[in-house]
This record gives sequence, structure tokens and C-alpha cells, in this order.
Amino acid sequence: MLNKLSSIVAASALLGSAYAKVKYAGVNIAGFDFGCGTDGTCNTASVTPPLSFYGGGDGQGQMNHFVKDDGLNIFRLPVGWQWLTNNTLGGPLNPNNFGEYNTLVQICLNTGASCIVDIHNYARWNGGIIGQGGPTDQQFASVWSQLANVYQGQSKVIFGIMNEPHDLNVSRWGQSVQVAVNAIRDTGAKNLITLPGTNYASAQNFVSSGSAAALAPITNPDGTKTNLVFDVHKYLDIDGSGTHTNCVTNNIASTFEPLAEYLNSVGRMAILSETGGGPNDTSCLTDLCQELQYIDQNANVFLGWVGWAAGSFDTSYTITETPFESNGKFTDQPLVTQCIVGEFK
Repeated sequence: MLNKLSSIVAASALLGSAYAKVKYAGVNIAGFDFGCGTDGTCNTASVTPPLSFYGGGDGQGQMNHFVKDDGLNIFRLPVGWQWLTNNTLGGPLNPNNFGEYNTLVQICLNTGASCIVDIHNYARWNGGIIGQGGPTDQQFASVWSQLANVYQGQSKVIFGIMNEPHDLNVSRWGQSVQVAVNAIRDTGAKNLITLPGTNYASAQNFVSSGSAAALAPITNPDGTKTNLVFDVHKYLDIDGSGTHTNCVTNNIASTFEPLAEYLNSVGRMAILSETGGGPNDTSCLTDLCQELQYIDQNANVFLGWVGWAAGSFDTSYTITETPFESNGKFTDQPLVTQCIVGEFK
């Protein structure tokens, strides 16, 4: 009887996993990050808010379309640290600049989607690495404490601690992230927080780079790891940079199978917050759909995906996910239709 019961439970688990789907799928709505380089410099004059009434792309129309017409439910909203504080390291959120960014966040929330507040500075400020000769941990924690105070009552706001750290001491970076997590939780905010590793938040090298070892011990002040998930990126072009229209791999064997194995072994989850490829390239239509299908099939360890990128990017951008618009009607890029949306339905 026990063996029969065990068989039934096992079969039920298999059926459950077969029909499990990731929680999130969506698109990055870029523009407040324009002017930011990988050295953490952000030329605020280059910012192009992805809102037509601020002179940028129609992020409002795009997000409404992605939710209502496509069924997507998450958007990542990258922004430069310098924009938030008007180029004052350790300073307060600038009322005008942050006011514009917050307008985007509120429009995102009004769609019913979840919204990732993403500081797009590569773990740097004007060339200096956080906690490693550049901004202090306390200066980093300060901006997150302020953001948490604003959004702590919004359960659908997700805190993306930092975009694509790279070329740093990853163990020391883990300490900086812990300080920021503590600052967020000290405000009372219980929001989901995403934790990025080094090598530009590489999904492929998450374990081998030491990112896993540095980030896995991070806890909430009460010692739990509730609402702390890993943040990873992975592109599919020849050098993994996301700067080519064609794709050469689906990343399954090299990246997402071993990452899923690791996540299963430690009982943790990750979100793929950047991925993408040429919007109508046949190799990308094949490879990206296969990548996302695998992630969807492993929803026990992957929360979902966010494609790069729409917002203020033109429809001619190399890996654009900006839909075409005519008379208020939006038409998606083929990659979005078939993969970003298609693998979520």
C-alpha cells in the first residue's frame, strides 16, 4: 500500500511539473538608463524617458499592449543611479528626476503587471566599484533605503539591486549586497529583491565565477531568505553580448541545465531579467524559443524572463522588442510574438 501511495504521489508530482509554468514574462522598458556605460558613468543628458509626453518612446502604450493584448505581466524599468539623485552620490532622490521615473513606475503598476526597479550602473558610480574604492556600502544602501521607503507598500514592485556587476571581487560584492538588503528590509519593505552576480550577471558562469557562493548566504535581517532571488542574464549571439542580430545557441546545455541543477540543489530560484536576439532572425526565433521553453519547463527554479528591450529603443535597434505602432495599434516583433509571448501562453 505504501509503495502504491508513493507511486501516486510521484506521478502527481510529474504531472504538476509538466503543467507548471513560470510566474513572469515581460519586456524591459528602457530609456531612463540611456547614457549609462559599463564603467558606471551615466550621462543624464542622454536619458530618454520611455514616455511620449516626456519626449521618448511610448512606454505607456507599449506596456498596456503587452499586458492587454499579449498577456505579459512584468516589466523591468532600468534607470541610472545618477539620474535618481541628480549626480549627487549619497544624496536624496531628486524630486524632478525621480518624479519622472516614478511616473513610469506608476504607469507600469496601473497595468496590473509587476515592475522591476533596476539601478543600471554595473556596480559602479563614475568608474568606482561599490565597496571597492568607489561608493561606500552606505551610499549604495542609502539610495535603496529611499527607494524602499517609496515602494514598500507596493507588493508588485521588485527591487533589482544592480544591473550587471562585472570585474570586481565578487565576495566583497556579496557584502555590499547584504548591506543594501538590510537597508531595504529595515524600512519594513517585504518586496522581492533580485541579487546579481559578476560577469555581467552571467547565468552561464553563476557558479564558476563565485557569484553563487557570494550571494547564496545573503539573508534578510531575520535570517530568512524569503523573497531573495538570483538575477541572471544570458544572450544567444556569438559572444553572448546581445549586440548581434543572429543567434548561435539556445543556451540549454551550456547554461540553463547546470544552473537549474544548482538551483535545485540549494532550493533557490532565479529570474532571467535580460535575454533576446534579432527580432526577425530565423536562428533567434528557434534558439530563443527553445531557451524560454526550457526555462518554462523548470518553473520550480526559474521565476520567468524579461526580454531586452523596448521603451525608447527604435524598432530598428539591433535586438529591439519595441512593437510597431500605427494609429494607436501595436504590432509585435516576430521574436516577441513567437518566443517572449508565445512560450508564456
